[in-house]
Amino acid sequence: MPAVRPARRVVLAGGLGAAAAAALPVPAYASAAEPVLLRLAGPAGPAPVGAVELHLVDRSRTDPWTDRPRELMATVAYPAVDVRDRPLLPWLPPGAERALKARYGGALDGYAFPRTHSADRAPARPGRRPVLLYSPGAASDRTFNTLVVEELVSWGYVVVTVDHPHDSGEVEFPDGRVVLSAGEGSTEAEVTAAVAVRAADLRFVLGSLAVLSRGGNPDAERRRLPRGLRAALDLSRVGAFGHSRGGAAAAALMDLDPRVRAGADLDGTVFGPVVGRGLDRPFLLMDTAVHDGLDKDPYWPEFWRNLRGWRRCLRLADAGHHSFTDLVALAPQLPPGPPLQVGTIAADRAVAAVRATVRAFFDLQLRGRPDTGQLLDGASRRHPEVGYVAG
Repeated sequence: MPAVRPARRVVLAGGLGAAAAAALPVPAYASAAEPVLLRLAGPAGPAPVGAVELHLVDRSRTDPWTDRPRELMATVAYPAVDVRDRPLLPWLPPGAERALKARYGGALDGYAFPRTHSADRAPARPGRRPVLLYSPGAASDRTFNTLVVEELVSWGYVVVTVDHPHDSGEVEFPDGRVVLSAGEGSTEAEVTAAVAVRAADLRFVLGSLAVLSRGGNPDAERRRLPRGLRAALDLSRVGAFGHSRGGAAAAALMDLDPRVRAGADLDGTVFGPVVGRGLDRPFLLMDTAVHDGLDKDPYWPEFWRNLRGWRRCLRLADAGHHSFTDLVALAPQLPPGPPLQVGTIAADRAVAAVRATVRAFFDLQLRGRPDTGQLLDGASRRHPEVGYVAG
């Protein structure tokens, strides 16, 4: 595998840093004692959300950045039965939050990052649930799509979000270590190598979930797991999705592992052998007019031709690259500054459309619910921002 080196230029970047957040002005009305609280909307589904963080160590692989066994952090979010008196997980843990703010020289110090709506280690609801793996964009963190993840969980999915150390933005481990992004990759070989590492990470996480479902505890510190979580995992119904480089990782994972029955790529270029080999299982591509994947992306046309299962390409109108992430909801809460790649679409419309589209796709493919067809055909009156491109 080619060595992964620090970036010299951005390739479809996925993180807050790629959006030049360093230039955000410090709000004059905020102080260290009274920061401006950023907020994220809660999920709309009937189930409350529980979550548990896992520290996973893959001793069969050497981390290409450190030459040590590959370590990961993941969060398992699941429908909960009772969230009373449970603390909510932060959007970023404290060390990762400090690291992110430090990157921007005080520009974000006047803001308090949001809390999630995920109750730490709440008991899981009875019932076996489809399992989705999520990979974030380059230099992003696993929590940067909390709005979509919590929505899916509230409607009955287990969603496992994965950080990829040295490729994700800020990864905090239980001992307090924070691993920063080594760079987003500047050549095709470097990005292809990074995507391959991500795909292997996701495959290892899927194996760790199998250990959990058999009654084991894959957490490296053997921390207590939520009651009922083992019985909540239906590993016969597994999907994968991601934003930007995470979307490429979802496709690469499906190429490696037939256990993953369906995948979705939110505005990410696809890299690696899967482009030429294609996939024989359902796959959703979703882009923006700026990206225009099937006409302008260097790899989407070939990948599209080689998709042999159900396929669809949809477009989010008036959107930017980060309109698929929490940044679209956070941007209006920040003062005017650099372009954050969220387009001109209204934040609430973007959030609702992306939530609905991802859920509709997995409802169709993993739950056999054909009533989602209008949205996936770009003909939903409720979500006119979602347009049909090809399928």
